[in-house]
Amino acid sequence: MSMSLSSVTVRVPGSTSNCGAGFDTLGLALNIHNRVTLVREDGELARPATAADGRAQAMVETTAAAFFAAARVRPFGFTYRIFGDVPPARGLGSSVTVIGGVLGGLNALSGVAMSDHQLVAIATAIEGHPDNAAAGILGGFCVARCEAATGAYLGTVRVELPTELVFVATSPDVEMLTKESRGVLPETLPYFEAVKSINSAAYLVAALVAGEYERLRHAVTDYMHEPYRLPRIPGGRQAISAGVDAGAYTGWLSGSGSTVLCVAPAAEATTVAKAMTEAFAGVGVTSTARMLVTDNRGLAVE
Repeated sequence: MSMSLSSVTVRVPGSTSNCGAGFDTLGLALNIHNRVTLVREDGELARPATAADGRAQAMVETTAAAFFAAARVRPFGFTYRIFGDVPPARGLGSSVTVIGGVLGGLNALSGVAMSDHQLVAIATAIEGHPDNAAAGILGGFCVARCEAATGAYLGTVRVELPTELVFVATSPDVEMLTKESRGVLPETLPYFEAVKSINSAAYLVAALVAGEYERLRHAVTDYMHEPYRLPRIPGGRQAISAGVDAGAYTGWLSGSGSTVLCVAPAAEATTVAKAMTEAFAGVGVTSTARMLVTDNRGLAVE
């Protein structure tokens, strides 16, 4: 990449993480995207091209500092603009669309040409977990691994999924910050609840890798996080159940919420979406259903 490049736009897909019991491990990129445009400037400041909230500014600054440290290049200034369709604080990987967009943009502007897996490692260090980071940057269905003692990113096994699988992501009009949602999780789990969660996560991965999607029916049994997070989302559990009753294979809480998601055959997706939004409406909550498929491309410099 030429060092004379002065501006770049990077497209990053949103994602659903955990996929039931695969806590901080499983991530799946979806065809809903944000774009980040960076324009190189003199100096060392990162500043928004248009109005931006403090949370976004802090995330951009943290990501830029991490990139320059990892790439071992002298920091340079830039303006940024974030735009697209991934809603913030809804469990659809919006933070990684920003982090990944800044990393991909700085990688292009600096001419360093770090690999996608190197970018995932930086994003994982910022996020604290690799599920959304791997999916957003690499695309597809990702099983990511970190070093047990340090949490350092080690690698991802990635599988492409077909468009015949539709992910009906239904977002109630309720924000759910990951940091706050992690605060409700217990420090320990009963032994056999952990065992059942491991069984569910392994079975779901095997069904997706084998392409035996009928085996996904009722496959998600999670004791890791959903019992503690779902009750904080009015209508969330009912929406998943309604989607499954309407023809979905299975469903889960997307990330830390507030989005809940059902996996359905394409022919049933519209019926599932209607059932899920009606379940939220039944408890007085408005919601938006998005019928999505897997983004197998991941981060892309446009």
